[in-house]
Amino acid sequence: MSNQRTRRALTAVLAALACMALAATAFASDGEAAVSHMYATFWALVPPVVAIVLALITKEAYSSLFIGILVGALFQCNFAPVATLDTVINSGFISAIEGNAGIFLFLVLLGIIVALVNASGGSAAFGRWAEKNIKSRVGAMLATFVLGVLIFIDDYFNCLTVGSVMRPVTDGHKISRPKLAYLIDATAAPVCMIAPVSSWAAAVSGVAADLDTGISGIELFIRAIPYNFYSLLTFVFIIALSVMKFDYGPMKLHERNALQKGALGALENADEEEGNPKGKVTDLIIPVVILFVFCTIGMVYVGGFFGVDAWGGTECAGDFIGAFGNTDAFIGLPWGGLLALVLIVIYLVARRVLPFKEAMACVPKGFIAMVPPITILTLAVSLKSMTSALGADMFVKDVMMGASNFLYAMLPAVIFLVACVLAFASGTSWGTFGILIPIVVSVFDPESPLLIIGISACLAGAVCGDHCSPISDTTIMASAGARCDHLTHVSTQLPYAITVAAVSLGCFILAGFIQNAVICLVLGAVLTVGVLAVLRSAYGRESGD
Repeated sequence: MSNQRTRRALTAVLAALACMALAATAFASDGEAAVSHMYATFWALVPPVVAIVLALITKEAYSSLFIGILVGALFQCNFAPVATLDTVINSGFISAIEGNAGIFLFLVLLGIIVALVNASGGSAAFGRWAEKNIKSRVGAMLATFVLGVLIFIDDYFNCLTVGSVMRPVTDGHKISRPKLAYLIDATAAPVCMIAPVSSWAAAVSGVAADLDTGISGIELFIRAIPYNFYSLLTFVFIIALSVMKFDYGPMKLHERNALQKGALGALENADEEEGNPKGKVTDLIIPVVILFVFCTIGMVYVGGFFGVDAWGGTECAGDFIGAFGNTDAFIGLPWGGLLALVLIVIYLVARRVLPFKEAMACVPKGFIAMVPPITILTLAVSLKSMTSALGADMFVKDVMMGASNFLYAMLPAVIFLVACVLAFASGTSWGTFGILIPIVVSVFDPESPLLIIGISACLAGAVCGDHCSPISDTTIMASAGARCDHLTHVSTQLPYAITVAAVSLGCFILAGFIQNAVICLVLGAVLTVGVLAVLRSAYGRESGD
């Protein structure tokens, strides 16, 4: 019955779109690119909203994202059918593939490395070691959290590496894959957004570099860290939730099924092979270390650490922080990933845990494993392109500038909410703070403490909206890292993210008046734990340890 309703809903939407397109053919101009009638209006945010609502109703991501793209293209082309098709293909899919070829390559390389480590028996050996040394579910969750915090260089790298390392551990302690996906996602973007040496710090510094604030981009980023309540309180939330041993919302059902029935919620055909029984823990640790080291080297190399970089011409020789501020993760990560892959193959073959022929058989296996996230990422990026082309940034700018005329001390809270909504609808935190940081700088006096709080609110809201959004690339990567159904991950983590967001909003309201990060953060942490204590009394404790 549910499948019938889903098919009917999709058919009705497609039929409505087709009728609108045919009825509006007269609006198409003869070969001219007309400006959309919906440019820089509320309608610019409708396509991602359509995609998100359909995804949550139908539990099917591919068609929902495609319909969102189609709606965006229709709006952009004033419902002209031929121009709409051209926009979907050229401005949507082809541009998405071209612009993200580097990250697609990195995903494939990472998939191959994971397949190699599994085939060598390294993952299984680590699982056996963890069974003996990590004694409880709480320990497994906290270990996942700690590893996520330690891998702060880049969120994509974080999601996939933590997932591949910790899956055997969490599976052994009957922690559901949706819970693992949440732990991965909650220690990816939130960690990167408060790490001065990360691709995210580089992106924020780049946006803020040319603005008239009187301080450098990286200094602005560092000064904003103490007020980034969403990222910091997410860590408090994870630790408290793990120690209190309970869950709520849709996650509770998945955790109960994992504990009582052993149903972890892994994707079909996604269970890892045992691999070579002679594999050792070092066959997992050494490849991960190699990957981490060479990805870091690749990032700083592209940023010009070893001389003038080939892309931007900026001199950053010997300046590690400067090289990160000048890097391009879409080039640096594949650069390091390819070198790491070659060395890992040599290491495993030399260790005689994997014959060369079997190592090469892992190449197509790794590629196939990454096809779903690559497909969803392509569709999500295409949808973002439609939203950008409709002038969503201009609409948000007008809303923000209108809000700046009143409630001055409340503006950090307003900025946080706007950033949340924009990041959720667009699926991009980088695009969100790219739009909002210049607006925030123009609203506040450079000498006012509210400037730093406003920047923090912008960054925190961008992370929060990105964390909640089903079309976010980081959310997609977390699903891929946990080998969990993407929409299941979104629906189970949403109540957790909203809880932290609500507490963070209260902190930003308070910060606008008292302007003291320590007081606000302490109160936020107490409130977070208090909310969880109330929820625990309502939902009860899980058994399992």
